Amino acid sequence: MTRHLAIVGATASGKSALALALARLTTDAEIVSLDSMQVYRGMDIGTAKPTPAERAAVPHHLIDVADPAEEWSVRATQEAANAAIADIEARGRRALLVGGTGLYVRAVVDAFAVPATDPHVRASLEAQTATDEGLARAYRELQAHDALAAARIEPSNRRRIVRALEVIEMTGRPFSSFGVGLTEYAPPALDVTLVGMEVSRDDGAARIARRFDDMRVAGLVDEVRMLAAHDRGLSRTARQAIGYKEVLAHLAGEIATLDEALDLAVRRTRKLARRQRVWFRRDPRIAWIPAAQKSDGLVRAVLARWDSAIPVRATS
Repeated sequence: MTRHLAIVGATASGKSALALALARLTTDAEIVSLDSMQVYRGMDIGTAKPTPAERAAVPHHLIDVADPAEEWSVRATQEAANAAIADIEARGRRALLVGGTGLYVRAVVDAFAVPATDPHVRASLEAQTATDEGLARAYRELQAHDALAAARIEPSNRRRIVRALEVIEMTGRPFSSFGVGLTEYAPPALDVTLVGMEVSRDDGAARIARRFDDMRVAGLVDEVRMLAAHDRGLSRTARQAIGYKEVLAHLAGEIATLDEALDLAVRRTRKLARRQRVWFRRDPRIAWIPAAQKSDGLVRAVLARWDSAIPVRATS
C-alpha cells in the first residue's frame, strides 16, 4: 500500500511551504489541501492559497473546487479528499495532506462516519432558532434527545445546536454518537505518516501578525469587496472565514476602521491557533518537528520520518 504524509499544526506554522518543498524534492508527491476555505474560488489572499506558479510546479487538490456562494462541510472535504487520494494512488503517486483543522484531518485520516446535511432541514432549524427564545427552545430539545451533545455545546452556539438537531432528525441517532472516536487514536485508516509543525506561542503569534500585514498589502480588502459584490454573495460558511468576516463587518460599517477589523482578525486567529495546538497535541501518533529550524534541516527531518523508499530527485 502507498504510504502518504500528513503535515498538521497551527495556522501560520509553515505547513504549506514545507509541503511544497517536499513535493518539489520528491518525484511522486501531490498536495491535497484539507483547508475548509481554500476550496473557494476567489478567496485567495485571505486563505494564504498557493500561488498559480506553485500550483503549476506541483499538483494541488481541493483548491478552487467550490463557488463562494456554496456551503462546504467536513463531509464534502472527506469525500473530495478520498477521491483525490484514490486518483493519486491509481497513478502510482503519493499524497501530501496539509491541514490545520483537526476534524477535517481526522475525517480523512481515520475515515470517520460524517453524517450528511440536508439544506431543507437546516433551513427549517435555522428559522426556528432565529430568535433567542427559539434558540433556547431548540437547546432544550437537544438536551431531551442527546444530553451528552448538549453538555458539550454552549447554549448560545446556534450553528452547533442546529447541526446537532439536523443530524438527529436525519439519522435517528444521537449527534454525540458520531464523535466517539475523537478521543481514541487507533492506527489510521489511511496508510499515512503524521508530522506536526511545532511552533512556540510567541513565534506563532508573530507569524500570524506578519501574515495579516502581508495580506493587507496584497489587497485583502479589495478581494473581500469583490466577493461581497458577487451576484450570489458569500455562503454562511465562507463568511465565517477569519479575515473575511472582520473585513466584511468593516465594509458594512459595523467595525469603524480597517485597523480595528484586522486587529480583531489577528486576535481571533491566535485563539484559533491555540485551539489547534491543543487538538493536535492530544494525538500520540503525530511526530513533532520544530518549525523554527532552517528550511533544509526541516525538510530533512520530515523526510527522515516519512518513508525512506521515496525516490528523491538528484541535485546538481
